[in-house]
Amino acid sequence: MSDTDGKKTLGLRGSRPGNVKQSFSHGRTKNVVVETKRKRVVVPKPGQAKGGNGAPAGGDPSKRPAGISEAELERRMKALALARARESEDAEKRAAEEKAREEERQRRRDEAEAKEREEREREERAKAKAEEEERKRQEAEAEKARAASAKAAPAADPAVQPGPPADPGTRPNSAPRKPDRERDSRDDRPRNAKGQRDDGGRRAGKLTLNQALSGGEGGRQKSLAAMKRKQERARQKAMGGPVEREKVVREVKLPEAIMVSELANRMSERVADVVKSLMQNGIMATQTQTIDADTAELIIEEFGHKVHRVSDADVEDVLKTEEDNPADMTDRPPVITIMGHVDHGKTSILDAIRNARVVQGEAGGITQHIGAYQVQSDSGKTLTFLDTPGHAAFTSMRARGAQVTDIVVLVVAADDAVMPQTIEAINHAKAAKVPMIVAINKCDKPGANPDKVRTDLLQHEVIVEKLSGDVQDVEVSAITGKGLDDLLEAIALQSEILELKANPSRKAEGAVIEAQLDVGRGPVATVLVQRGTLNQGDIFVVGEQWGKVRAMENDQGKRVKEAGPSVPVEVLGLNGTPEAGDVLNVVATEAQAREIAEYRANAAKEKRAAAGAATTLEQLMAKAKADENVAELPILVKADVQGSAEAIVQAMEKIGNDEVRVRVLHYGVGAITETDVGLAEASGAPIMGFNVRANASARNSANQKGVEVRYYSVIYDLVDDVKAAASGLLSAEVRETFIGYAEIKEVFKVSNVGKVAGCLVTEGVARRSAGVRLLRDNVVIHEGTLKTLKRFKDEVSEVISGQECGMAFENYDDIRPQDVIEIFTREEVERSL
Repeated sequence: MSDTDGKKTLGLRGSRPGNVKQSFSHGRTKNVVVETKRKRVVVPKPGQAKGGNGAPAGGDPSKRPAGISEAELERRMKALALARARESEDAEKRAAEEKAREEERQRRRDEAEAKEREEREREERAKAKAEEEERKRQEAEAEKARAASAKAAPAADPAVQPGPPADPGTRPNSAPRKPDRERDSRDDRPRNAKGQRDDGGRRAGKLTLNQALSGGEGGRQKSLAAMKRKQERARQKAMGGPVEREKVVREVKLPEAIMVSELANRMSERVADVVKSLMQNGIMATQTQTIDADTAELIIEEFGHKVHRVSDADVEDVLKTEEDNPADMTDRPPVITIMGHVDHGKTSILDAIRNARVVQGEAGGITQHIGAYQVQSDSGKTLTFLDTPGHAAFTSMRARGAQVTDIVVLVVAADDAVMPQTIEAINHAKAAKVPMIVAINKCDKPGANPDKVRTDLLQHEVIVEKLSGDVQDVEVSAITGKGLDDLLEAIALQSEILELKANPSRKAEGAVIEAQLDVGRGPVATVLVQRGTLNQGDIFVVGEQWGKVRAMENDQGKRVKEAGPSVPVEVLGLNGTPEAGDVLNVVATEAQAREIAEYRANAAKEKRAAAGAATTLEQLMAKAKADENVAELPILVKADVQGSAEAIVQAMEKIGNDEVRVRVLHYGVGAITETDVGLAEASGAPIMGFNVRANASARNSANQKGVEVRYYSVIYDLVDDVKAAASGLLSAEVRETFIGYAEIKEVFKVSNVGKVAGCLVTEGVARRSAGVRLLRDNVVIHEGTLKTLKRFKDEVSEVISGQECGMAFENYDDIRPQDVIEIFTREEVERSL
């Protein structure tokens, strides 16, 4: 049977060049156009023979390609030869590198095999040694047993005959013992007594499911990793290497709340392990989250440590310092605070002592900051001076100056005597129990009377030496320099009596005299070091802030590396602006400083919240009712330093009465920002800038939102402006002036008008524009205004005493004869605070 099965095959036959006729079954045909391509045959031109490598033969001009000179052809041939040589060199180099790599791989394999073989041999030796010791122990026990049985058996028993001595290689009553180590010709692993390879408990082959579930032959075997760990521990123990140390049990101090990472740090455990333990206890917490003390105690006990619960206040225990050893104490410079009334010449005296011009740099010629300076006296002693403001608003600054000082110099003007701030300074000095020296200034003025100053001081229990007292007094003049040497001598004498000493070798402790926010340097605090030495790089906590001493500057603006006792310095490196009067303490670590600062900040926040919250509903309603009757003037205060802001706020609290008060919504240190403008707009308050200015964005925002920004450099002006603004909220006072009386003689009824009183003006005058009261039996029964005032039939504006007139009240008709009409005028009088 053919392949076609009788069917007509598909055929091609050419009808003409380029066309092919296809024949199909059932007599069908189709013409197809076919494109034919001929093979290209390249025939070389006569006389253009090629060299062996296909290159033109060189040298023969007739065989050279057209347009190529002999030199060019020679150059090309040389380049071709050079390229071939380079290729051969590269091939040789690659072959050499491959050979070196192969040798290195072979060397590493050999080393690994040698190392493995060495380890295997070491293990085999150790195992053989152990087996030999076990065999000797068993033989010794068998020997003892035989000796004991031989001793117990009767010696006359002929059935028991002592046998030949046992061969060391054989066991008693058994066949000769096979060697302990037989090696397979194909495997160098040791074999056991049954001739099987000893894998040391290692699992051979794959672990099937049945083996895993049923335990296989002899139960589940150890994994390869477990065997490797066991071998590694045995190897380290044999070689005398380190073994696992015992767990160190620590006493962990646990506060009320602690961060997970800090808890791990205190336990000396990995953070991942602590997080894992928390998750196992159903607590999903990351290392940055805080957990409560009970949860932390559970985790600490799980890790095997001891818990020591501490309260939040215990974080400040690190600041408690021991008393200094008298042997470590050295002399320190005295701290002198200059106090007194405003314009009595405190800063001028300090200028004269320092040969400086501080007073020229103060706005309005008054001191508005606490200045700290060091002065070298003619005798070579160093003195630290604090200059406090004398204005009434700076009470807290003077109190702060008295608390950190050793000696107070009370400056009193000889032409002005004792004034209110002088008395206040005396009280501050007495409260701080600080010795006082009275400097009677302005003795060069014609109207100076120093004796009046001494006499006035007697009223305040300050008795000077000239009046047989114990307080030194010196007559000085800041202009002429008179008595300044005597003043320095009195200070030196007083400091010698006090015997001022401090330990410079301990951690620094100091008081913040002033604090400000500098645009270029950030928060800056003027610190008076009281104990120890403050070094650059020290970590400290001050109030609710903490930081690291980045740099220090003395009173002359020079950078210093350290500051000892009684040295004032400006400290840079705080994370925020502290409050003036805060205490600076140096701590060991940043964590301690941050923890103490956070605790103090939270405590202060809770205290403010508790003070501002009403405890009962009745108190809340009473407060709201009281506030309804009080008009408030809200303001925002921004100052250059913390002390000035504090003084302004205290001055604002004193402004006002039962009807109006000033409310400081916010106060701070630094430039006026856009945030301040937004707060002022929301509360409808003006912004008071004291020695600061608004930045560009804040100015634009204030102009757009209509927020008033006022700038001041003297505290007098600020207080006066706020007083004037608060006075505008006071309701005007209404004063009444009585101008006349009239008596009703008859009452008439007039149509379209109502009841009209026929009156006689008995006193003063009656005016239509005035207010009237209707009195019946000297009781006021109506107060209002007149609807009409007539003299006969004419409407008049005024009727004098002794004349008759007609009066009608606005919206009131209950008038009777014998009633008295009181006529008065009202006027409003502006009030002020």
